[in-house]
Amino acid sequence: MFNAGKDFFSHKRYSVLPLTIRLFFIFCIAALLFFRPSQSNALEPVQKKVSLEECIAIALENASTAKKAENALRLQGADILRSYGNFLPKISASASYIPYSVTRSYTDLTGTGNLSEKIKTKSETVDFAITTSLNIFNGFRDYASLQAALKKEDAAQFSLSRAKQAIVFDVTQAYYQVLLNQEILAIARENLLSTKDQLTLTNRQFQIGLKSMIDLYQQQAEVANSELSVIQAENRLEQSTLELLRRLRIDPLTRLSLAPVPKTLFTTLPKKNDIRSLITEGLEKRPDLKGRELETRAAKWQITQYRGALYPKLDLSFNISTGGKESLRRSIGENTVDYSYPPLLDQLENLTGYSVVLSMNWAIFDGFQTRYAIEQAKINYLNQRLDYDDLKSDIQIELQQAASEYSAASKSIESAKANLKAARSAYEGVKKKYDLGAAGFVELSTARAALFSAMSSLSQATYTLALQKNALDFATGNSPTY
Repeated sequence: MFNAGKDFFSHKRYSVLPLTIRLFFIFCIAALLFFRPSQSNALEPVQKKVSLEECIAIALENASTAKKAENALRLQGADILRSYGNFLPKISASASYIPYSVTRSYTDLTGTGNLSEKIKTKSETVDFAITTSLNIFNGFRDYASLQAALKKEDAAQFSLSRAKQAIVFDVTQAYYQVLLNQEILAIARENLLSTKDQLTLTNRQFQIGLKSMIDLYQQQAEVANSELSVIQAENRLEQSTLELLRRLRIDPLTRLSLAPVPKTLFTTLPKKNDIRSLITEGLEKRPDLKGRELETRAAKWQITQYRGALYPKLDLSFNISTGGKESLRRSIGENTVDYSYPPLLDQLENLTGYSVVLSMNWAIFDGFQTRYAIEQAKINYLNQRLDYDDLKSDIQIELQQAASEYSAASKSIESAKANLKAARSAYEGVKKKYDLGAAGFVELSTARAALFSAMSSLSQATYTLALQKNALDFATGNSPTY
């Protein structure tokens, strides 16, 4: 029985089992060698430390608005080239080669009026022609078109500049917001540590009978509330970081580490601004206002362009053509004649023809199409003027609002500093009284909340001033485009 079982398991059908086990171990070793931790963690967020200038550079390179503005500028450059081309002569060339052509017709060879004889002609021909035409006068349409194209290109350049300023403004706002949320989170965590330390002290005082169970519960609730504030601050920081990533147009899994902005940048900002000088500066520097003015001037030139259709159009044309036959065979009835021509190159040289044509074309009546085009151009010009005036008025209002908000933000810093100083002194005094049992938990909690609010208010006031300065620069057109 034992030998029979040994023979059964030694059957060749089961001798492959050790080989399978060996292959399994080889696969496991290969997996350990090739699937290293660095590759398995390829989807982990990438850490990237950037400064404000680097963020702006990345956004300017990746932002679709800047790319669209660059594409529009490129298209306007092509439009200018096309407008210049209208002043140059148009040249066209044509060539044809007919290797085999057959024509059939009837003829009267007897002079009796009886078309009874059939003619069959076979030929091989080559033809060349060159035509050039130059417009002499078309009601100044070409000149007006060129002037409009030049103005539009300059306007597109200003649009690109304003688009870059908008990107700088947007990224700077998002960058400062992340830094502000980082400070608020740090303040919230500091407050959480303070409440936890207070909970530890309250617990010890409860153990020795200095604090009641109610004080212990209230302090535990205060710790839980501080933990909730930390969670909310972390969420706001995460959201603002994602918004910054959205503006940078980079991998959303990137974990940004922002370089801090020097605090001296905020303290050196001017406290007041002359609104009249700001308005004057804004009207002189705003690229979008300059672009709108150029678009208005381009629209005015388009009126002249469409009005040119009312005048006659004069064109000067010059044509040169030549051709030759390589072979020609003609059959009349039963008779066939083969014609012998000179060499093809000699024919092309000797059979060259020229013509000079001066033509005038004047649309006397076109169903009021020209009149409609002129009115449409006039309406477009009037609308552009209205848009320019509206933008000019909007810039002045934006500058007044930005200056007012900047002034308020500058004043709020001193108030926030005084508030923080008073809140810190009040908290320290209440905490000492609470530790000695002379103050209740409500007073301590109120003083701590006031201190936390004052610290957050100072951070918000500081970054709000920087944000308003950025908004004021954007409103006056002073935002750098790097």
